[in-house]
Amino acid sequence: MKKHYLYLDEAEWRRLVFYLNEFRNKLIAQGRYTDCVDELLVKTISAKTVKIR
Repeated sequence: MKKHYLYLDEAEWRRLVFYLNEFRNKLIAQGRYTDCVDELLVKTISAKTVKIR
């Protein structure tokens, strides 16, 4: 499986976490599974930082 990398600044990273959490909350309210969103949130939060010139 091919890996893709996404480079975000701090503001974009915070928005991504916020909107993923909002999407997760909507799924919970609808009684749907949140496994995929949970996995993506964990990967986003625990991603290492890379300094780009």
